[in-house]
Amino acid sequence: MTSPTTPGNPIVASAKRPARRVYIIDDDSQIRKSLHFLLGSSDIHAWPFSSCGDFLEQLADLAPAPILLDIRMPEIDGLQMLEILGERQIPWPVVIMTAHGDVSIAVRAMKLGAIDFVEKPYRPDLLDAVLEQAFTQLDRMEQSVHRRDEARRLIEHLSKREREIIAILMEGVLNKEVAHRLGLSIRTVEMHRGNALAKLGLRSVAEVVTLINAAKLGPDGLNSLQSKV
Repeated sequence: MTSPTTPGNPIVASAKRPARRVYIIDDDSQIRKSLHFLLGSSDIHAWPFSSCGDFLEQLADLAPAPILLDIRMPEIDGLQMLEILGERQIPWPVVIMTAHGDVSIAVRAMKLGAIDFVEKPYRPDLLDAVLEQAFTQLDRMEQSVHRRDEARRLIEHLSKREREIIAILMEGVLNKEVAHRLGLSIRTVEMHRGNALAKLGLRSVAEVVTLINAAKLGPDGLNSLQSKV
């Protein structure tokens, strides 16, 4: 008989799966309650906020998650909230909740970064579909952030000289040209190039270009991060 603590036990594996959450921002308490019940039936933890101000006050302590955002609210409405999230560079997927007839406003919201909208009263099947889209987008975002952080960690371990040499090699020039520009011997350039590639776990300068793109370092590339060496 399989023990409940056995790693292969599907019940245990399911229990260990991280709970999914959705932030709900709506000034209507009945909407918050109904969404809490509806999402709970799909094993999604609903985290409600009665206003955008309440959400923003706690934002620094919140983990990334999809946001269900009402469009019509006092003080800070849904469109203003989207503008604030954009200014603060919060890329979490936002789904707008609108009343019937607010399609034009929903289109404006999507231009501000919302990924989709649902009309009230919302159909559970449509809400499920749009939230699955939101969770998929969030997963991709977190994977991209992980790749970015890992790429930056690797680049930080290059010495200043290694960065200089790799940066010039990325222009497509030969070791001889790098040596001429930096006043080094070709052998020294080859040594630093080999050391840099070894630290990065790469085989070619072309792969370094891919790494720089994953790190999202902008035009300064290799030199935009402080070296830990």
